[in-house]
Amino acid sequence: MALDIESIRDDFPILNRRLPNGKKLVYFDNAATSQKPQCVIDAMSEYYSEYNSNAHRANHTLADEATTALEEARNSISSYFGTSPDQMIYTSGATEAINLVSFGWARENLEEDDVVVITEMEHHADIVPWQQLSKEKGIEVRYVPIDTNSFTLDMQAFEVAVEGAALVCVVHTSNVLGIRNPIERIVEISHSNNARVLLDCAQGAPHERINFDDSGVDFVAVSAHKMGGPTGIGCLLVKKDAMDQMGPFMTGGSMIKTVSTNGSTFQEGHAMFETGTPRIAEAIGWGAAVDWLDKFDMVQVHSHINKIASWTAEKISEIDGITVYGDPTRQDSSGAVSFLHDSIQSQDLSILLDEGGFAVRTGHHCAQPLMDALGVPSTNRASFWIYNTMEEAESFVEHLSYVVERFSTS
Repeated sequence: MALDIESIRDDFPILNRRLPNGKKLVYFDNAATSQKPQCVIDAMSEYYSEYNSNAHRANHTLADEATTALEEARNSISSYFGTSPDQMIYTSGATEAINLVSFGWARENLEEDDVVVITEMEHHADIVPWQQLSKEKGIEVRYVPIDTNSFTLDMQAFEVAVEGAALVCVVHTSNVLGIRNPIERIVEISHSNNARVLLDCAQGAPHERINFDDSGVDFVAVSAHKMGGPTGIGCLLVKKDAMDQMGPFMTGGSMIKTVSTNGSTFQEGHAMFETGTPRIAEAIGWGAAVDWLDKFDMVQVHSHINKIASWTAEKISEIDGITVYGDPTRQDSSGAVSFLHDSIQSQDLSILLDEGGFAVRTGHHCAQPLMDALGVPSTNRASFWIYNTMEEAESFVEHLSYVVERFSTS
């Protein structure tokens, strides 16, 4: 059955909004954060209005209900990602999840001159932790370049870089280029070299059903807010043998087993890494989001998004002065279309698009090494998700054409 986009759009109240200038909102900034369906908003409101309490802290009715909801959400989310609840650690998002691998696993297991492999297309969140670890422990960080002709990862360079590596960190799907990396091959090559794999799925999870157990990946970082869930929560999925090698990231709260003046002992498994008051409302909201997403065939969702992105990229590349970075026409590309005009500065172009009601992202997208490889300081980025329509894309191309014609100096 085909996706009923109009029915899907009805689940998102913000899509009916008009901007202060009277223009109807067209939201094309989904790679930064998606909008939230009403069921997510309702689930979080219900928690705050009916059973707001701390979880894992008391035996009264509200505390029991909050604890139950928190753990039911864990069950739903872990099941959605094809794994068990005890392999999922709640975090504040993908950034904290990656830092958890750096602090909790790498600092416990890597020594001076051990090698971590990353790529030029990584988000800063998957670059800076390894640079810091290099300063602190003397590990070697190897960068795999991209092929700037195809905008894909240089796999020949990857095969060289991974030799002798202890950990490979790679983005599932680029937030700038929309390129899906050949994850299956990367995992196979990495494991054949005895390297563990950390996969940044912040961009991949909204477009593809990630099955952690089947993937063979050792660590997967996910953010809720890019897949219909709330901000402020995500998770790290961890293989059991890798979790057994991890030490505490932060301390305090429910990760404590015992404390005395002589020392402390900690909980085991995922509980060791969840400190302080849990993200209860956020977890409940994310659980509602994955239950909502679970209704859809993600292959159909990806096809819908890819069709809009491919058409948009082809059409705007025909506009004088516009260059598209990446190849959204690839069947495995996500909904990100990054572009620049040769005489209209990217921030100015973003403002002019906003005046037409179009919300797009502008900047280096927290991927400055990739910008350096592309030879540009920033791009504009239109990114699409499940509720966007071809009609919106057509109006976007029309408005962009008008802006270029009106304001271009070329």
